[in-house]
Amino acid sequence: MDRREALKKMGYSVLGVTAGWLGLDTYLLKSSAAADTAASGRVIAGNTSENKTTNNMKVLLINGSPNREGCTFTALAEVAGALEADGVGAEILWLGKNAINGCVGCGACRKLGKCVIDDIVNETLERVVSFDGFVVGSPVHYAAASGFITPFMDRLFYAGSGRMQYKPGAAIVSCRRAGSTAALDQLNKYFTINNMPLVSSQYWNMVHGNTQEQVRQDLEGMQIMRTLGRNMAWLVKCIAAGRTAGAEAPGPEQPRAVTNFIR
Repeated sequence: MDRREALKKMGYSVLGVTAGWLGLDTYLLKSSAAADTAASGRVIAGNTSENKTTNNMKVLLINGSPNREGCTFTALAEVAGALEADGVGAEILWLGKNAINGCVGCGACRKLGKCVIDDIVNETLERVVSFDGFVVGSPVHYAAASGFITPFMDRLFYAGSGRMQYKPGAAIVSCRRAGSTAALDQLNKYFTINNMPLVSSQYWNMVHGNTQEQVRQDLEGMQIMRTLGRNMAWLVKCIAAGRTAGAEAPGPEQPRAVTNFIR
């Protein structure tokens, strides 16, 4: 199936192709019911729903697959469609094929407020404050998250976890057969160590298939993705409504207790 036809089946129309961050080409899309044009760059699905919220709430979806528009993208696009249908903007960020360095433990980020390695991690770190929630997606490699998303998440959270605290997070994984629960557990740990509400679905957030078409044939998996999108939209709206009513995030207890097991 032609890529453009596949996108139409998911409710998107292709506006064009543009050079994104780091010189990587990406599709510009808009939902079939949208009136606005999609954002440019690495944004795959922009805040294009006609049913926009007054606060312009938006969720960032991160594609940690080396394949720009493969199985992981197919799952994330389903989540994005559900978010936009409920009036919450969605952007899909592809990390690309270039190697992403792991954390070297230098601690410079504590002084700089960003990673000493200046790449897509810092580019994303500058933008996270503008999002109300996050969905991280990865294929399953050896029962673990990909070698792209893992160093990205390590450095993003080590250098800027405070910018994402108390914002909802969710992870989704795509696999051919098995290893999905281990990879999902790995990704969820970034959120649960950082005071971030974890968004669930009607089942564990995973799809199965070795191609886009096979993933779309996973009807339960696609439904899980849509449910996840609706649950995320509901939660970010609830948090916004609570903030308006005066219910602010609790904030961390100070001083923070640190107990080492070996003294």
